Amino acid sequence: MGKRCISQESLNSTGFSYTLSLINGKYKMTILYTLMEFGAVRFNEMKKYIGSISYKTLSTTLKELEADQLVNRKEYPQIPPKVEYSLTERGKSLIPILDNMCEWGENHRIL
Repeated sequence: MGKRCISQESLNSTGFSYTLSLINGKYKMTILYTLMEFGAVRFNEMKKYIGSISYKTLSTTLKELEADQLVNRKEYPQIPPKVEYSLTERGKSLIPILDNMCEWGENHRIL
């Protein structure tokens, strides 16, 4: 196998770029982590847990994650309305990556 030349390559054609396109954003990884840790979570619970996110940003980000098939939105037919968010199977496939990030952070945290 010959040496690869950067002038003949494109970052956009890599798996890394595709993965980054799905999880890139200020709160996407935080939301995925929250759902990994707690399973099915209601909107207001997530807002309270994350804290620094606005309602609009949380709503928009959840819609993007749902469109990318990483998050499932389940609406219950009751009054008042109840909606829960959870990871899809595709979203759950990111758990090893999230676990590795958590482990790395624990091992390299500067106190």
